[in-house]
Amino acid sequence: MYLTKSIKEGLFKEHGKSEKDSGSAEGQIALFTTRINHLTNHLKKNRKDFNTERSLVKMVGKRKNLLNYLKTKDIERYRSIIKKLSIRK
Repeated sequence: MYLTKSIKEGLFKEHGKSEKDSGSAEGQIALFTTRINHLTNHLKKNRKDFNTERSLVKMVGKRKNLLNYLKTKDIERYRSIIKKLSIRK
């Protein structure tokens, strides 16, 4: 699997408060971004995989909701996570 426990802990440590902090908005956004990038690369090779395409669209929506939440709560945290992950917004 492309997301092992150590990779997830590294993501949460880099973008969240600690490696065990999987509930912070920044950590979840980083995890969604990693999964979105993986699925995007998969869909470039497998153009007719519509189930994966549907799950990708749902995941982008979840990440968008988290980004909107973070924007209303704390604009500085929002700007920093956008810059770190180089997400277009």
